[in-house]
Amino acid sequence: MAKCKTDCIERPLSLAFEKLGHVVGRYPCVFLLSAICVAASLGAGFIFLQERKANDIEDQFTPVNGPAKLERAIVVENLPQSEEFSQFRLVSEGTYASLIITDLHGENILTEAAFNDIIELDRRVKSITTGNTFENLCAKTKGRCMSNAVLDIINYNATEIVSSNIKYPMNKGTFLGTTIGGVELKPNSSELTSAKAVRLFYFLDEKKTKENSDWLDGFLKLLANATEQKTVHVSYFTSTSRQNEFETNSDSVIPLFSVTYSLAITISILSCSRLDCVRTKVWVATFGVVSAGMAVLASFGLLLFCGMPFAMTVASAPFLILGVGVDDMFIMISCWQKTEVNKDVKFRLAETYKEAGMSITITTLTDVMAFYIGLMTPFRSVQSFCMYTSTALLFCYIFNITFFGACLALNGWREEGNRHWLTCMVVPKATGDDGGCCIGGAYDKNTQKEFEMPVDSFFKKYYGPFLTRAWVKTLVCVIYAGYLAVSIYGCFQIQEGLDLKHLAADGSYVGSYYDKEDEFFSSFGPNVMLVIKDKDFQYWNPAARESLDLCLENFQNLTMADSGISPISWLRAYMQFGQGRGVNLDNEMQFKGPLTAFLNLSGFSQDVNFTNNQIHASRMFIQTVDIHTAIDEKNMLNAFRETAENCGKLQTPVDLIVYHPAFIYFDQYAVIISNTIQNIVVATCAMLVISLLLIPNPLCSLWVTISIASVIVGVAGFMALWDVSLDSVSMINLVICIGFSVDFSAHISYAFVSSEKSSANEKAMDAITKLGYPIIQGAMSTIAGVVVLAAAKSYIFRTFFKIMFLVILFGAVHGIVFIPVFLTFLGTCSSSREKSKPNLPEQNEITALTHDSHVIQNKPADPDCY
Repeated sequence: MAKCKTDCIERPLSLAFEKLGHVVGRYPCVFLLSAICVAASLGAGFIFLQERKANDIEDQFTPVNGPAKLERAIVVENLPQSEEFSQFRLVSEGTYASLIITDLHGENILTEAAFNDIIELDRRVKSITTGNTFENLCAKTKGRCMSNAVLDIINYNATEIVSSNIKYPMNKGTFLGTTIGGVELKPNSSELTSAKAVRLFYFLDEKKTKENSDWLDGFLKLLANATEQKTVHVSYFTSTSRQNEFETNSDSVIPLFSVTYSLAITISILSCSRLDCVRTKVWVATFGVVSAGMAVLASFGLLLFCGMPFAMTVASAPFLILGVGVDDMFIMISCWQKTEVNKDVKFRLAETYKEAGMSITITTLTDVMAFYIGLMTPFRSVQSFCMYTSTALLFCYIFNITFFGACLALNGWREEGNRHWLTCMVVPKATGDDGGCCIGGAYDKNTQKEFEMPVDSFFKKYYGPFLTRAWVKTLVCVIYAGYLAVSIYGCFQIQEGLDLKHLAADGSYVGSYYDKEDEFFSSFGPNVMLVIKDKDFQYWNPAARESLDLCLENFQNLTMADSGISPISWLRAYMQFGQGRGVNLDNEMQFKGPLTAFLNLSGFSQDVNFTNNQIHASRMFIQTVDIHTAIDEKNMLNAFRETAENCGKLQTPVDLIVYHPAFIYFDQYAVIISNTIQNIVVATCAMLVISLLLIPNPLCSLWVTISIASVIVGVAGFMALWDVSLDSVSMINLVICIGFSVDFSAHISYAFVSSEKSSANEKAMDAITKLGYPIIQGAMSTIAGVVVLAAAKSYIFRTFFKIMFLVILFGAVHGIVFIPVFLTFLGTCSSSREKSKPNLPEQNEITALTHDSHVIQNKPADPDCY
């Protein structure tokens, strides 16, 4: 039954490929020029590249429709920003410049000498003029620029820093947790004795976008050109720095393209070269790489024409496409070499297409499907990468069976005329296997085919028999058990989330600033908004207030909340205000009466939306602490949202949301694992279906699926041990992992099942003999396509290399070590084939296909090409 299913699919496709190969072989120039014209025409889409670039970090690297984005919309709608600036009431990061200042020798920064330098730096920053002064652009409160609390405390007089008794983290109602870091306090006191770092902020009015951009550029130029201070070290940053650095990241890989293509051409030529000056495939290998480049040009151009956003992650796709395209080229060359050299070129190409067509179709189908499944992810950067890569793979497939096939035919005509590969001059025919620089065209007189490659002999005579020995198989099982154990251990070490500093290039001033921030200012986390969005909430009702107080207490009791810092609550302040004036705030009329005046006087006017005598929404704030790692960020976000949800279940429900601008990025933790698992499961199931259709044994198809899971576990575990986090970037690569791992496992399993050998060991050796070198070639070509990314100065591109290296390494090891050994243990794989053997055509069966007075050999698909 399984055999019938595969025949129903395989036989018509093989015949279709055979006919296509015949046509391409007959009219190679037509296909060659057509492919070039298509690539050139579609490549014109690159004129839209700058317009289509989508490098907004929030848009590309945070979940589409993430909860925090919906929460932000609620805050913006109900509590619009006032003209009066307040840093912790911002719904975005704001527009600002910042300095983190430390002592040159890592000592106490709270010294007169250090503050002389700090005050001078502050003066120079405020003196920056770019058509507008800081005074004109700054964010203002009560008509004055927002100042830095630590400088206000000493009245901009460095001598006062020693004598000032500064309390920490609250100093006379001012929170200093984000301003002074690395602190030491007097025993049993909140008084500062020393600190390692001071941070200054310079906020600008967000409405003045163009002017702000110019001023921030001036700030960066000032700090980039500033000489080292006498006593302090300065790290600097602006609200646009991360975005600017991210946008320049893709430019850093452009020089690597030429290196990659040169490397790929070199490897292709070396692996396809022979000493025979006629049979060598130098030009074929070169044009195979060109074909992959044309696929990138055409596919990217088409999508740019269609308006598809071009995320920075897409810049790594051409490296991958190159590896895949060259891999398919090796399969076609391998099948070409198994045709009889004395046949007409069009018939040789027809046989090549018949044998190779199914193989490259399986490869393309599995890879493209894996990438299209990646479109399910909520990250636009992943969606963009998957769309561009899957489309490029389709074009790679199309150009392989048109452009490259035409090149193969033209090269076949050269071989048919016994012409030199370089000069195209006719050379004397070799009589045996003694081809050289002046004679060529040697072939095996017995088989009428080209001589076997030396590497194929190695797998046939040495590696295959060695691998199937009993003690070697036992050793392989032990090694696999160790591999699995280390992989599973690594999976439990995976860190989640994309660290924003990784979006900047290595050595960037952005990374230095983030490092200082993590070192000295991670003791205090975000000041989280608690927004009561229920316009019917009765603030004057004692029962409602009791529920609200209980809700706030629940937040305060969280381990990541600072119980020593009271929530910033307009309602508590208003209750004290009312009690001090004898106002009965349990009465709705009296509660609402003096509310407007209180809000304006107390500075809480931005925290309550009181219009038309109704409170539509209000907010309070909870200070978080000890948010050092991505795990802390994830736990904090989950705890706050869970607590907010529980507040809605109280006897008097409090319908509130929690929000902070950083939650936009923290949202990735909520979906990254579940979405990765979803993509992997869906893709693996799809690969199982493909395997069941194309491999005539259900148990072997199941083994293919298990091997895919094995590779995924290995890649996930080892990437964690290689300091790669699970984020939107590595998620891309885990999706890739599925497509590439099935390439190795499905083909080796198919070759095993298709083998006519009698015993399981012989079947394994037969499969290894036929597939060993193609697997090595494919692995080397793919790694060659991405290896230069290891030298990139960007985390994104290095991560791509690391995971692709693991995928190809583990996939290849499974293909030529683990799977052949494990298949020898599955007797049913063998028995299924043996039982159906009488119904199969013999290996030497030949059917006549008459076309142009020639006879074409038509036999079952040879697993050599799989």
